[in-house]
Amino acid sequence: MVNITVVGTGYVGLVTGACLSDFGNRVVCVDNDPKKLETLGRGEIPFYEPGLKELVEMNRTRNRLSFSGDIAASVSSADVVFIAVGTPPDEQGHADLKYVREVAAAIAEHMDGYTIVVTKSTVPTGTGSLVDSILRERRPEADFDVVSNPEFLREGSAIGDFMRPDRVVIGASSERAMDVMEKVYRPLYLLRTPIMRTTVANAEMIKYASNAFLALKISYINEIANVCDAVGADVTVVARAMGLDGRISPKFLHAGPGYGGSCFPKDTLALTHIAEKAGYRFRTLEAVLEVNRLQQMRMVDKAKSLLGSLENKVIAVLGVTFKPSTDDVRDAPSLTILPELQRQGATIRAHDPVVSALPGVDNVTWCSDAYDAARGADCVLLLTEWNEYRDLDFEKLGATMRDKTFLDCRNIYNPRDMKQHGFRHVGVGRSFEASAPWAMDDVLIRESSDSIPAPETVSDRRS
Repeated sequence: MVNITVVGTGYVGLVTGACLSDFGNRVVCVDNDPKKLETLGRGEIPFYEPGLKELVEMNRTRNRLSFSGDIAASVSSADVVFIAVGTPPDEQGHADLKYVREVAAAIAEHMDGYTIVVTKSTVPTGTGSLVDSILRERRPEADFDVVSNPEFLREGSAIGDFMRPDRVVIGASSERAMDVMEKVYRPLYLLRTPIMRTTVANAEMIKYASNAFLALKISYINEIANVCDAVGADVTVVARAMGLDGRISPKFLHAGPGYGGSCFPKDTLALTHIAEKAGYRFRTLEAVLEVNRLQQMRMVDKAKSLLGSLENKVIAVLGVTFKPSTDDVRDAPSLTILPELQRQGATIRAHDPVVSALPGVDNVTWCSDAYDAARGADCVLLLTEWNEYRDLDFEKLGATMRDKTFLDCRNIYNPRDMKQHGFRHVGVGRSFEASAPWAMDDVLIRESSDSIPAPETVSDRRS
């Protein structure tokens, strides 16, 4: 068992603390916000994440997880201190490290005995050296190591991502620190999870490079979808075939209104600035940022093409979070799309399973469900693919609409099926003409007695 302190009880900090305590470590999560600590003390979670409340309750009951506002006592008793505070972009788009600096200074003041200081927050390359310099300047005699252990958590599936990760990246400057981190993650070692042992600088860059590549993949398939719109092809079929290539994989090949959330927008922008600071212009990533901005506005253009004009039109928006199974609306496409719809004269009726307000977006009528939102609407705009929107009753939905039009920004529904329900349907890179009745939506594997054997079967016969 390792004594761990996690500084910061936001999304990353709380998930990290709960999961590490479930691994058998003793974890204290520290925060300087009394209201947040009071909320956690009542057993409530300050954000929506499936399974987290139950995990926190279970490990508190087992006395492996606790919450505190006393950073001095929490740091002095810890073997490992995780820094999990926010690194929001500043006015120029650079990652703002002021909270990391403040926490590093506090750790320096209170650490007692050999301590490993771990940056869990997404930070630019060089932050580990910055933390090290702060610690050494304030406590030159102290015994410590700095480690980078970036998180790869997807909102809505964070518990599973932490417990069953594709890989764990640990960047350290000493074997001693690496040995302790192996104890922290011992259950994952036993499960033969790939553990990447590397330098601090490499670990910091791995996080940014990974997120930037996924953002690139999303923007690429969105551009393919736009070309499909122009030439009459179906992006869902194109993406499925692309994904069967092992070099490409099907993940993140889903066309839509653009990426959002707390990571991709911030990290792609931050990486362009990291490159710029190093004297290199990251042109590919600059294009990703521009494509994502234009893709969000393209959804407004699609609504306008459906309705002719947005003036005095009522639009029912289904889902405003950047993805399902989260209440996160940071940099969500809805924050760009809804105001532009309003600017062009539309009235918004909206529903989301867990959100009933958007920061900076006023004059929205929040409804009890999808059918309530569609009442009197000229168009339904499906913006977030929550499960409850995947099997809508279209007879009920269309019965109270003023005009049966459906803008499917997530390509949930088949254009031909929508036509049968009497809806004019527009997807993203998916037209009615591209959906042939004889085409297979899924890969067809034919079985017959005269089929060609697989190579290994031929080999077996020859042996």
